Amino acid sequence: MSRRSGGVIGDWAEAQRRIQQTQLIQQREAERRRRQQQAADRQYREAEARRRTEHIEAEVAALQSLLATGCRAPAFRMAELVRSERLEPFDPGTLAHPVPMPQLIQFQQSSGWTLGSNRRVQAEREAHARYTQAWQAANAAEAQRQRQLAAYRQQYDVWAAEQLAGIRAHNSGLSELGGRLRAGDAEAVVEYFSAALYASTAWPEALPRQVTAAYDPGARQLVLDWELPPYAVVPENKSVRYMPSTGQDKETARPATQRRALYRDLLAQCVLLVVRELYAADEFGALDSVVVNGFVDDHDPVTGREAQIVLATVPVARPAFEGLRLEQVSAVDCLVEGLRGQLSARPDQLTAVRPGRRPDEVGGGVVSHGGHAGGDEDEPDLFSMDPIAFENLVAELFRAMGMEAVTTQRSGDGGVDVEALDPAPIRGGRIVVQVKRYRNTVPPTAVRDLYGTVQDKGANKGVLVTTASFGPGSYTFANGKPLELVPGDKLVELLHQYGLRGRLGDGATAGVPTRRTPEPAPSADHNVLGMSWTGSVALDVCALVCTGNRVLSEDHFVFFNNPRTPDGSVRTRAHAAPDKAALEVAFEALPQAADRLVLVAAIDPEADPHADLAGFTEARIRLLDAAGAEAGQLEVSDGRAGETALVLGSFRRRANGDWDFVIGGKGYRGGLEDLLREYGVEVA
Repeated sequence: MSRRSGGVIGDWAEAQRRIQQTQLIQQREAERRRRQQQAADRQYREAEARRRTEHIEAEVAALQSLLATGCRAPAFRMAELVRSERLEPFDPGTLAHPVPMPQLIQFQQSSGWTLGSNRRVQAEREAHARYTQAWQAANAAEAQRQRQLAAYRQQYDVWAAEQLAGIRAHNSGLSELGGRLRAGDAEAVVEYFSAALYASTAWPEALPRQVTAAYDPGARQLVLDWELPPYAVVPENKSVRYMPSTGQDKETARPATQRRALYRDLLAQCVLLVVRELYAADEFGALDSVVVNGFVDDHDPVTGREAQIVLATVPVARPAFEGLRLEQVSAVDCLVEGLRGQLSARPDQLTAVRPGRRPDEVGGGVVSHGGHAGGDEDEPDLFSMDPIAFENLVAELFRAMGMEAVTTQRSGDGGVDVEALDPAPIRGGRIVVQVKRYRNTVPPTAVRDLYGTVQDKGANKGVLVTTASFGPGSYTFANGKPLELVPGDKLVELLHQYGLRGRLGDGATAGVPTRRTPEPAPSADHNVLGMSWTGSVALDVCALVCTGNRVLSEDHFVFFNNPRTPDGSVRTRAHAAPDKAALEVAFEALPQAADRLVLVAAIDPEADPHADLAGFTEARIRLLDAAGAEAGQLEVSDGRAGETALVLGSFRRRANGDWDFVIGGKGYRGGLEDLLREYGVEVA
């Protein structure tokens, strides 16, 4: 006979058994999730290691293919310097459209005609009065438009005449330069071929392109010293592999012999590519031969003094060059065996070779580092200045500003060109300075590297000084960090302010003349977007001119360091109460490629680095016309705790050309940097 358990004890035992089963299931599920997470983490770390390895391999492949890739680049031609006489056409924007004149029927229809005769007569009189008033206002507005249009046309005609005169003078100068080249004029030859090397598309931006040159008219020979890349350009590591046993990445060093061989091959490629660029650009038959001495700026291992150490040299006559197919050669063999040049056996140890003919041995004018001969001796061209002299000038500027400053040693400087000490209390301290003598925009990676140097050196501040400019990505990364960016125009301003000398080429920041049409009468075609919110949170309000969710270019991101788009259709504006920020927008003047204008707000990390958008409430945008009259208000989403950037909303272009506002609300915890990445702005 079976026994049957029951009662309270039996129920409790059954409940305990079920609890244990549930706990066991939960433990197994937790263990399964843990293993999945471990597997996912491992896959991510392995993928990241592969990505780093692939990046290293891509760097090496680019170095190995420098000559072959460079030979595919188009040859420099004088025609590239010719400026077109085609100017931007006169575009008055909204001033081109006459003011619509009112029609009487519009007022009659709005009055209605089913009333009695007396009331109908009264309604007709009122309609006529309203029509007359509207017609007078429209007529006055049309007269004002015509006056503004005439003034703007006159302004455009003056601008166009000045532009054409400058273009024709420039092109006439090129024709004269061509004649001097054919005649073998030494100054013209050096000027032209220096420009050809600087303008070449064959050279990666990371490689130096500094030159000292002279021309021997009798021998029709161009002699130049060309700066070679340093040994550090060849990656020290060969691969990266994730080690699950230790949870760390293992970096495999590149064998010293392999790294040295890669570097020697790169130096040979650089010298041969210079030869190729010179002969390819010689459309005037000025060269019978060239001599190229490749050097690095470093400390002489023998004396310890800073010096130009020649690591490669080669003389190349035109017939010898014409018999080469450089894209197919072994660079080292071609340089040493084919052309009887010299290449350092141990360039990693700065073992020099005996240079060939040097520019200062030619006689006559010598142009250093691409500068134009003659130049303004009172205002040295920063683009042409010797790199060491340029660093010394920057150090002198810091000393003129009341700081202690010295240039660093070229070897092992850890990414620091100048070290300065600001004695000022509180804000002062140790400053590390990097100097970039660029012509193009400094990449955001340089700003990121400077930040790493500041942290590594334990400095109070990092300063990046350049002859070029910075993009929005660089300013965004630097915002809120102990970094200061000094573009070329600001550098020249500081030099003059503290009694020093320097200019940027012919006055244009990047050596290219600025060409911009004049703007219409102030803000006549702009609306004002006034931004207000409650709370004391400090915000930067910015705008992005986009196609879809991609900004047209970094110049179309309007913020505190880029106050306007290139065409001026969007620009920052000083705000007035009750607004806390403001922008000006000419919707009809936005680029045709743009289909939306995105408004964003982000915490100002300098004002309060620990703030978030929890205090961003009751926000709204006031839409004002050019006269300041409020045309409407737009509600936007409140901020949320933990978020530091927010898409307020976007104006979107409809098929009929109208712009409608769509509220945003997407927040970002990584600040403006995270938001900008989503819109395609490169942030370091």
